[in-house]
Amino acid sequence: MTAGNGPTVVVTGGSGPSGIAVAGALRRAGFAVFTVGSDQARIDAAAAQAGPGVTPLACDLASLPEVRELHRTLARDAGRIDGVIHLVGGWRGAQGIADQSDEDWDFLERGAITTLRNVTRVFYDDLAASDTGRFAMVTSTAVSRPAAGVASYVAAKAAAEAWTMAVAEGFARDEDGDGTTKLHSAAVVFVVEALVDAGMRSRQPERKFPGYTDVEDLAAAVVGLFGRPAAELNGQRLPLTPDQASIAGTT
Repeated sequence: MTAGNGPTVVVTGGSGPSGIAVAGALRRAGFAVFTVGSDQARIDAAAAQAGPGVTPLACDLASLPEVRELHRTLARDAGRIDGVIHLVGGWRGAQGIADQSDEDWDFLERGAITTLRNVTRVFYDDLAASDTGRFAMVTSTAVSRPAAGVASYVAAKAAAEAWTMAVAEGFARDEDGDGTTKLHSAAVVFVVEALVDAGMRSRQPERKFPGYTDVEDLAAAVVGLFGRPAAELNGQRLPLTPDQASIAGTT
């Protein structure tokens, strides 16, 4: 497998535009990058699009045994993991509360919560032991202003956020138990209204996408995580809407 000289980072949910952008930005910044998707052909294509040196791996992240096998593969071929950027998600909506379906909830729970729980449980020790351990997920501004039509979506995102904040508390507790150890691992949540990429812009050239965050800005913010002190980041919700991107370390 190909690796850079910098920290080793796993991008989960790497088959989509945000995963491609993040993997490419990390690799160009000198990181060793492994990108993970559920379908081998799709993740192979995404890794090729991200650029030379990005290594694709297939895994059903909703399956704990498969995530453990993924970890064993990475431990053998890459050593300890320094970062996990979790970009698995999905969206489902309805008209209101009464028509929130069990099928939609199962889809959202699997994508937004179960995958995150599995990945953080399996990779937690690696990230906690790393000198630059970083975990990040992406949430929606809708969590702060939930609407009836997206009740299942915002509930799943809120649960994923809460789990990530618990990971952050775990890092702080484990690394600074005696009050003297400098914190070196961090878990954060990036907050966006929605994401946009070049493909979306080309398909709808007349649309302005107001309030949307470009996936390249998300990618720059991810790279920036590794250059900021963990104590400054850990447990933070970092706004990444266009008018607030500088708060998360982008321009």
